[in-house]
Amino acid sequence: MLYGADTASVYHDFYRERKGKDYAAEAAHLAALVRERKAGASSLLDVACGSGSHLEHFVHEFDHVEGLELSADMIAVAGPLLPGVALHQGDMRDFSLGRRFDALTCMYSSIGYMADEDALRRTIARFTEHLEPGGVLLVEPWWTPDEFLDRHVAGDVLTVGERTIARVSHTVRHGDKTRMEVHWTVADAVDGPRHVAESHQMSLFTSAQYEGAFEAAGCTVERLRPSWSGPGLLVGVRA
Repeated sequence: MLYGADTASVYHDFYRERKGKDYAAEAAHLAALVRERKAGASSLLDVACGSGSHLEHFVHEFDHVEGLELSADMIAVAGPLLPGVALHQGDMRDFSLGRRFDALTCMYSSIGYMADEDALRRTIARFTEHLEPGGVLLVEPWWTPDEFLDRHVAGDVLTVGERTIARVSHTVRHGDKTRMEVHWTVADAVDGPRHVAESHQMSLFTSAQYEGAFEAAGCTVERLRPSWSGPGLLVGVRA
């Protein structure tokens, strides 16, 4: 069985090496979007930063970066990769860092974990409170109800170093929620094969709900469709 830091390490290796995932290119694109809207932007907060795969590249794009992550195990993996970068353990719904940033990112559809529209609005408001006036908010949403592909199955197998990782998922719609069942199998020469199953529930917010949350928080909002993100990207600027 996979536990704690072992699971975080598997996540880190798998998503860094997964075909079609280019964190350096994504970070450069996001930084360019920020500077198009706030010239001279020098600070960024990455919310739900996970094991730091975007932050590793944001450090080359901005003078000052920080990360916020709920999982202590993910922070433990990210820490050695990001010397000198402040990594805060906290919940995106109610964190307070006591400073503002020129830009804030929340990637990999992490916002979809918000249970309802009220939680979505409170979280976007919390993000905006951590932005300087004119600061840029970039959120990669989860699928909208009209775009979600019900009963979708995905699977990948890859080898990183001496470890082979297999991931299979099945995502089903239940009203305005989706439930994703994920099974991981990992094997290496020392520990042999082990397995863990996870279940993730995420909300299918409409485009209007996302836009309403940005606007209620005092941000403009536009939806972009970069080639590297299926659900797209929500970009806002704090008034």
